[in-house]
Amino acid sequence: MSELDHAFVVRKWVKPQDLNQLGTLFGGALLRWIDEEAAIVAIYQLGRRELATKYISAIDFLHTARAGDLIELIFRIVAFGRTSLTLSCRVVNVFTGEAILDIERIVFVSIDENGAATPHGHDTIAYGDERIPRSPEP
Repeated sequence: MSELDHAFVVRKWVKPQDLNQLGTLFGGALLRWIDEEAAIVAIYQLGRRELATKYISAIDFLHTARAGDLIELIFRIVAFGRTSLTLSCRVVNVFTGEAILDIERIVFVSIDENGAATPHGHDTIAYGDERIPRSPEP
């Protein structure tokens, strides 16, 4: 098992406001959660807020969830690039055990103040918050 096998897991509770007209989890709500939580993983890995979602590979909804279900968003580091970080994501319904969707690649790019790609300087997984820059206390 390599360090790239490490998973970062986020749990969400599906609430009535997350449902579509069919009473199942609205795909747009799930995609918003995935993009937001993936960005948080990327911030922790690269130690910077200046990131942009560059690419999300094919999205194929396999199963769904209903109000009251718990889902897990399971992120894995796929690769560190010079200016990028690539994650994968599997979403699972905790109660049914069914995969809701798999995304092979979510790519974030480290950007400078002009929006241009810039090196981030990391090539290994951070397991805590050691890369998060701290402001000095007043």
